[in-house]
Amino acid sequence: MNILFLQWKVKLPPQKEVITSDELMAHLGDCILSIKPQEQSEGLQLNFQQNVNDTMMVLPKLSTGLDVNVRFTGVSDFEYTPECIVFDLLNVPLYHGWLVDPQSPDVVQAVGKLSYNQLVEKIITCKHSSDSNLVTEGLIAEQFLESTASQLTYHGLCELTAAVKEEELSVFFRNNHFSTMIKHKGHLYLLVTDQGFLQEEGVVWESLHTVDGDSCFCDTQFRLSPVLGKSAAAVASSRHTHSQVDQDYMVALSLQQEQGQGPSALSDLELARQLQQEEYQQQRPAPAQGCALPGARAAAERRQRPKADSDCVLL
Repeated sequence: MNILFLQWKVKLPPQKEVITSDELMAHLGDCILSIKPQEQSEGLQLNFQQNVNDTMMVLPKLSTGLDVNVRFTGVSDFEYTPECIVFDLLNVPLYHGWLVDPQSPDVVQAVGKLSYNQLVEKIITCKHSSDSNLVTEGLIAEQFLESTASQLTYHGLCELTAAVKEEELSVFFRNNHFSTMIKHKGHLYLLVTDQGFLQEEGVVWESLHTVDGDSCFCDTQFRLSPVLGKSAAAVASSRHTHSQVDQDYMVALSLQQEQGQGPSALSDLELARQLQQEEYQQQRPAPAQGCALPGARAAAERRQRPKADSDCVLL
């Protein structure tokens, strides 16, 4: 939706400060239904209509997140799923930077052209194999996933910079998050949407030039933002806090939708937010970054863990 706003394909009423997810979905649905097929042949028109129907079925998932399955062979390589049709119909490029470095032939052979899900299955199979070569391949593939847990490699970043067109608005997928990305004067930037920066008018874009997350913030004209030093650290801390709370909310909301609208499901939603808020109020040190637990499992473990004995924060 941010891309559609920036492209002026969707417009909001002047002075509108708050918009609900239902309103966003309505705008998105109208935008999709307004698309006209470029080809006039009957077969292609039927295929286009089928894609539109599939996309409308996917729209309800957008409020809690989409699942995409990357392939490690190219920045535009994803397993084709109904979720990807949304980007295709809207002509919005979808990228990632989780690539295998071709200068590591052992890793290239171990990972191959598999998707992430297929690679995880291969690792499990290889671990239980009696063939030592397969066991070795499985260990190499597992080491690749562990060493690139940030889901961005230097080779991927180079390929991404080369692939994205100048001033092109696109979606960047990393760590189960979708970000609005643009290439400006040869550099990549991500649109800042964290609630911690809500009052920082000079923070609009965040540079994407390193793998370890060391970035800088820019204003609307891509000029370095004055938010520096202790102020930036405080904003960043608030940013991570809100990001985690929002993630917990999405997990609980997803569980609520799966379980129905009963009182027990609603309590899951409230409990996840309450526990997370209490943890941050105690000002505990931030945990080391790593692989996030699947949403349902993370929320379940958070519910089962006694609050009084907790000494860490689950991601």
